[in-house]
Amino acid sequence: MGSARYYAARRDIEVTDIMQPISKPADHPPVPARRVGVLLMNLGTPEATDYWSMRRYLKEFLSDPRVIEVPKAVWWPVLNGIILTVRPGKSGHAYKSIWNEERNESPLKTVTRAQAEGVAAALAARHGEAVVVDWAMRYGQPAVGPAIQRLKDQGCDRILLFPLYPQYSATTTATANDQAFRQLMTMRWQPAVRTVPAYHDEPGYIEALARSVVRHIAALDHTPDVLLASFHGLPKVYLDRGDPYHCFCVKTARLLAERLGWEPGRVQYSFQSRFGKAEWLKPYTDKTVEELARAGKTKIAVIAPGFSADCVETLEEIQFQVKDAFMAAGGERFTYIPCLNDHPDHVIFLADLVERELGGWVDGAGARAARDAEDHVTA
Repeated sequence: MGSARYYAARRDIEVTDIMQPISKPADHPPVPARRVGVLLMNLGTPEATDYWSMRRYLKEFLSDPRVIEVPKAVWWPVLNGIILTVRPGKSGHAYKSIWNEERNESPLKTVTRAQAEGVAAALAARHGEAVVVDWAMRYGQPAVGPAIQRLKDQGCDRILLFPLYPQYSATTTATANDQAFRQLMTMRWQPAVRTVPAYHDEPGYIEALARSVVRHIAALDHTPDVLLASFHGLPKVYLDRGDPYHCFCVKTARLLAERLGWEPGRVQYSFQSRFGKAEWLKPYTDKTVEELARAGKTKIAVIAPGFSADCVETLEEIQFQVKDAFMAAGGERFTYIPCLNDHPDHVIFLADLVERELGGWVDGAGARAARDAEDHVTA
């Protein structure tokens, strides 16, 4: 009976009585319209190819305990005494061979910017100015912390963090999110946040990969014997400690093979970019291409489904080092299939995934933003 009396009383209240806007005081500071932010995050890039620029970048990267799970007492003397003395020169040479001279930046930065612009355009067509898209790098510039603050300054009280790694790993996805959370820890007024999960088995991602393979092979004057999906490597001990990356990579390769519909064994997978003496995830890419060549598979195509954008590991390592290993072992035709980069198939997939993960945040967001621009009052 009490509930019935309550709702009967509520029916007597005029709707207009409870819908009147609360006006801001005349001296209230400007308040931006409420928006939803999206932050695309990729690995990182040096600012230049010289020794000191490379050293700064490598030090930030290789000092991350998510990347190198070795006690500092053991790792830091090796890092600062040997690696940061020798490796900046070698890495700088590799970066210089692929550097975007026109923009004076690495290809990873060029592509990630283009991806963000494409996703922003797609979401603007659907939601107007209600969604703001920005991008950042876990290591180097533009940094994650300032990007989150920029979104907050534009009225984004809800932010979706999107690490651009299809296959989750603590060394990539987790550390990107960690960096974002560190920024949140410094903020008095934190935005609400969500994170995009791994998308290694998303149908739209697999479809975009398959289409890229078909397009590329159709333009060749030969048919590759094998398509090798080469993923970035990881120390095997990380798998033993529970990192799911290996399983996600294998599933991506399997789903790609199923989508292409090729005969068994024509799509294979491997892992690249290992260093040091420890065992890494197998099979190794360089050893695999050598074995393929010796087994008579003299025409191969290599794709890198673990990278959302072309970078030094694909443009230099695969196209030069891996190719050289294959040809030296008797290979005849080698082709690299570029990453999805900012191809429309990829951009639309990314925008669709963002929109799905924004469920409940963007429904009617445009109308809310327009209303809040006039009526928003801070506590």
